[in-house]
Amino acid sequence: MTDANAAADVDPDAYAEELQRKREEKDDFFASHPQSPIPPEQRDSFSGLDYFDPNPDARVAVTVRVHDDPEPVTMETTAGNEVRYLRLVTFAFELRGESVELHGYQQEREDDDAIFVPFRDKTTGQQSYRNGRYLELHPEDGLTDGESVVLDFNLAYTPFCAYSDTFACPLPPEENWLEVAVAAGERDWSPANE
Repeated sequence: MTDANAAADVDPDAYAEELQRKREEKDDFFASHPQSPIPPEQRDSFSGLDYFDPNPDARVAVTVRVHDDPEPVTMETTAGNEVRYLRLVTFAFELRGESVELHGYQQEREDDDAIFVPFRDKTTGQQSYRNGRYLELHPEDGLTDGESVVLDFNLAYTPFCAYSDTFACPLPPEENWLEVAVAAGERDWSPANE
């Protein structure tokens, strides 16, 4: 999973240190915060999430295609209901020699500027959570057609529903199922791993 242009713009050691710091902050939140998705009875034994090793090559340069008239996409959730999102953008890029696309969404009537990128890949159900993982982008000034941005799969995270049934999470639509393994970001976690 290499993209020299995106990987070359970071110092590997500094990047790994920063990523490790963010992971430790998240683990602290999960272990002690009242809004942690880890059930209270499991927090004392929680010793951190499981991650793939930091990999600067998992930072991939993608080309943005903005949808001027975003189409609604219905996503099923882990609770069995459906939620509607708008397909705002498509990201086109090369992954292990394959031309692939991922779509970015926003929930209808949502004020948040974040672009939601749920996906499945060949690690799903094996090394990563069985229902897929998420990425989020927070562009400061929106995205423009033809722009190149970086998707950092080191930041791929497991939705809260993996830790507790009290959360309902959207399932990545089939158009965001990748036929390659993305060995970056969060790995699967279960209390049995503790």
